[in-house]
Amino acid sequence: MRKPHVLLIPFPAQGHVIPLMELALNLAKHGFKVTFVNTEFIHERVINALPGTENVQELIQMVSLPDGLESSDNRSEIGKLSESILDVMPGELNALIERINGSETEKISCLIADATMGWALEVADKMGIKKVAFWSAAAALLALLFKIPSLIDDGIIDSDGQPMKNQKIQLSPTMPVMKTMDLYWSCISDELTRKLIFKLLVKIVKPTKSADRLISNSSNWLESGTFASYPDILPIGPLLASNRLGKSTGYFWREDSGCLAWLDQQPPDSVIYVAFGSFTVFDHNQFRELALGLELTDRPFLWVVRQNITEDVDNAYPTGFEERVQHRGRMVSWVSQQKVLSHPSVACFISHCGWNSTIEGISNGIPFLCWPYFTDQIFNKSYICDYLKIGLELNKDDNGIIRRVEIKNKLERVLGDEGLKERVLDLQAKILNGVREGGSSYKNFNDFVAWIKD
Repeated sequence: MRKPHVLLIPFPAQGHVIPLMELALNLAKHGFKVTFVNTEFIHERVINALPGTENVQELIQMVSLPDGLESSDNRSEIGKLSESILDVMPGELNALIERINGSETEKISCLIADATMGWALEVADKMGIKKVAFWSAAAALLALLFKIPSLIDDGIIDSDGQPMKNQKIQLSPTMPVMKTMDLYWSCISDELTRKLIFKLLVKIVKPTKSADRLISNSSNWLESGTFASYPDILPIGPLLASNRLGKSTGYFWREDSGCLAWLDQQPPDSVIYVAFGSFTVFDHNQFRELALGLELTDRPFLWVVRQNITEDVDNAYPTGFEERVQHRGRMVSWVSQQKVLSHPSVACFISHCGWNSTIEGISNGIPFLCWPYFTDQIFNKSYICDYLKIGLELNKDDNGIIRRVEIKNKLERVLGDEGLKERVLDLQAKILNGVREGGSSYKNFNDFVAWIKD
């Protein structure tokens, strides 16, 4: 009897690749043949960064398609990348599926696409393949997407997504309040890019709504109000490597393995972990204030400093900083975040509040100090600080800078607040129980597996 064959395609950004890769590995361990489709640019980076001790490529077949851009093009321009993908990849994906389906024993049973790749769901629909939309951010933001037509009709936003005025909205009585100025497409500073992103988001609503199944990397314990109001969105998360006793995959950079040995040498609940994902960029002034703020705390810290987090990063530190903190601070280019957050020495997470970072922090019972950069991170910050009450927000001064004293003072408040720690530990227990036998995410995932096999 042939194995059911699932094809998965993420949006080409690390925060989208990691959870879908986790889903792919879970499906492989449930007896599926799995093909994972990245863009050529991302495919090479993921392959190069795979952990050597777990042969992912024996479990899933990893293939690539062109994204239509030149190798020298800047893929952090999300609008330009998305337009190019829309022009080139539907035809490429169609041809790939036709090649695979040429073999009677290899035929694709189901296509799972990141909802932001709605065109892939349309390709599956035309080819008569079961189609599943995967949402990698907070489910509340998918609900917001579905509400766009009524937000326009009610005069809350205009046809380009811009808020008509600064006000608070609530999509349903059970859901958290949102500020119109913080709607995730509104938090893009460049006007042309903002309009383009909004147009692309509007375009994915129809294929996402018409998918046969809609699954989310969230938990009923995290967003019960959203799932009560939108029962068609099925939470199957958190999708974490630790749930399958495996190693994290889908990273674009090789991890600094030495940082775990360094963490072993630190006292329990002492280390400040600082990481801002793969998109955040700081100017030199803000980068220096962060460094000096960490120095002021007089506590051990592990700081992930990507090569492109600021201009000329090797020379960006304040004079003498590296020497002064060498015995208690460690700066690394990349880490396996799930391993770091699960380490008993980590006490607090200074985070950009990406959704993966949010659920990874909660899953390890770590309170947050929130420093969002753009898009959905602004909502996630509000969710962490105002709704779940498991973190505090860093505030900018009149010049738009988060100062060293603000960093030091807020860190001391987070580390001294027993209520924050108790709430995040309670939430940790609940969402981890959700993915264990008998839990809501466990049941949803197993029902989903049975539906694909049917």
